[in-house]
Amino acid sequence: MPIDIFMTQLSPTMTEGKIARWLKKEGDTLESGEVLVEIETDKATMEVEVIDEGILHKIIATEGALIPVGTAIGVIAEEGEEVPADYVPESSGDAPVIEVHGTPSAVEAKPTPSPVPAPSEVPKVDMVAVAAAAHDKRIKASPLARRLAKQKGINIAAIQGTGPYGRIVKSDIENAAKRGINLGVAQTVAPTTLRPLPAGPMPYHADEYEAIENSMMRKAIARRLTESKQQVPHFYLSLDVCMDKLMDLRAQLNESADGAFKLSVNDFIVKAVAKALVDVPAANASWADTHTFQHKHAHISIAVAIEGGLITPVVRFAEQKGIVDISNEIKELAGKARQGLLQPAEYTGGTFSISNLGMYGIKQFQAIVNPPEGAILAVGGTEERVVAENGAAVVKKMMTLTLSCDHRVVDGAVGAEYLNALKKHIECPASVLI
Repeated sequence: MPIDIFMTQLSPTMTEGKIARWLKKEGDTLESGEVLVEIETDKATMEVEVIDEGILHKIIATEGALIPVGTAIGVIAEEGEEVPADYVPESSGDAPVIEVHGTPSAVEAKPTPSPVPAPSEVPKVDMVAVAAAAHDKRIKASPLARRLAKQKGINIAAIQGTGPYGRIVKSDIENAAKRGINLGVAQTVAPTTLRPLPAGPMPYHADEYEAIENSMMRKAIARRLTESKQQVPHFYLSLDVCMDKLMDLRAQLNESADGAFKLSVNDFIVKAVAKALVDVPAANASWADTHTFQHKHAHISIAVAIEGGLITPVVRFAEQKGIVDISNEIKELAGKARQGLLQPAEYTGGTFSISNLGMYGIKQFQAIVNPPEGAILAVGGTEERVVAENGAAVVKKMMTLTLSCDHRVVDGAVGAEYLNALKKHIECPASVLI
């Protein structure tokens, strides 16, 4: 029987994907492991490999089409298999034509035997309503898996099944629950929509601006940060730390390395953050509607600016790693991020985030919490300041740290305790080497 190719969720925050490029054309033979299609997600452009072998019978979603997770994008048939002319993929149902950046794609409600040009005018489609209406019938899953997903509050459309033909089975739901993926179906299916611009022409002269199309990543950043500020009760705590000892230790270590490595201030901060999370585990927590997850290890998300947006590769088990290993790993992850080569496992699963703008001369700022994480640390630059010490004015190298907390997870006292633990490790930097 024909096998439907679905738009798979390639990152935990992905609700739709854009067909960047088909590597195969209709009629091509598909072999397992070959790259079938490139999908632009909210994080990067990902290659999707062939899982089910056969013949690519039909391409439903053309290049440039923006497709909700769980929707069919193509059909595979066995060699010599006759596919009925009126065959309708399980996921497409009665979904209307989908509009992509003002231009209609060739995704239609009922596929025809041969490609049909998209109509010149189509109504705008409420993507959230389409995804929600077809949610249950689009996904291949066992009855037990559906029941478990409902009980655990997991969006079944977010799961990639390991059963026959991608069928979602009990173990898939259990593994997703352990990783804390997409808890809360309502939030996944119906993300917050931004208020549209007023109707009518833009109040600027056409020759005075350049209209830059928003990428999938930029749209995801806008959506998630808006959701975070609207739904997460933020509060902020700031603390000044003396950097004299840390800067001296860093200089000594870099000098003695003779070029073998070069440690940055940020490397020390990452290690100190991880050590402080061990000291104050209540700050290493994530929020879900039914549970608070208090994590046993420090998986530190590092905000990295890349072309067109921001991504947060994760240094896992940072509390167990030496500072040189952390430094090398950050350099490797940042390099892959800027080349668009990060895999989902390298930018998901963080428990605590760090955003460092000190290298830009920023003294202090407040970062936005990255759900489901419970906190993010904003790191300012190191500068010489006149401070009081034993009644005398002295000059010291100082840094301001600001902790943004989700008050549902991290209470004020916990946040304060954590910042003081972090201050201890930064002002006594030898502790991060132990």
